[in-house]
Amino acid sequence: MFELHLLVPVASVESVSEALDALDALSVSVEDADAHTVHEQALFGEPDMPPPKPGWNRSRVVSLFATENLAEDAAVLLKEQEFFAECEVVAVQHLPAQDWVRLTQSQFSPVEITPEFWIVPSWHEPPAQAVQVIRLDPGLAFGTGTHPTTKMCLKWIVRQESYFGRVLDYGCGSGILAIGAAKFGATQIDAVDIDEAAVQSTRNNAIANHVQLNTGLPNMANGVYQTVFANILATPLKVLAPLLCAHVDKGGTLVLAGILQRQADELKAAYAPWITLEVSDADDGWILMTARL
Repeated sequence: MFELHLLVPVASVESVSEALDALDALSVSVEDADAHTVHEQALFGEPDMPPPKPGWNRSRVVSLFATENLAEDAAVLLKEQEFFAECEVVAVQHLPAQDWVRLTQSQFSPVEITPEFWIVPSWHEPPAQAVQVIRLDPGLAFGTGTHPTTKMCLKWIVRQESYFGRVLDYGCGSGILAIGAAKFGATQIDAVDIDEAAVQSTRNNAIANHVQLNTGLPNMANGVYQTVFANILATPLKVLAPLLCAHVDKGGTLVLAGILQRQADELKAAYAPWITLEVSDADDGWILMTARL
């Protein structure tokens, strides 16, 4: 494999990327050429906020080709294009063969939720102190236990003395919260998501963890539940307020995550007609909000 490295101004990134795709590049990545310097730029805004800029002033575009000839031919053809006038070919480099599966796996280690409760990928042995374990590999659906929102939800689950009645995981992603609830005593669990791939991921992860879940699209959720989880983002949580509250049984608990600290008042206002939300936990700028009906 060979990599073609280019320096590209923001106005030409899209044209160059499309051209590389047409020239049989196996992959194309775009990075800030000034990353880790005083000129590094923040490109992506916080959730619910627009990006501060459409792109970096200077981008490093790296494309992967099957052979050196293909990479060099692509460089020659790009130089002949008008849109490439302010771009620069930096290098064509050989990419040494690597065990990509093992390299990827090395980036994911067991995640501690509490000293006795861990999220462990299938290629790792659980830590010696782990009493309760969720086996979960990174996949297409959100929820590996590494994000503060997921961690706070799982810690909340651990703090519950027992589960009675039904549990709903709305927007289940990988199914990690539903599986966590099952590991700590819940027995009637519905896990739903608008993404069919997430539903299948939840189903597969439940089997891998030897727990029983009912999985499906959101219309599968019916009636009221003792506990309702929704770890999504602030905007959809506001839209879903009447629906989620309608699923909470009298005396039941609503658990919301995916919320930034600055969004707490927005969520409280959105849910005020039905329920009183409070901040129950905070981690790295994110909060967990809960309410009892």
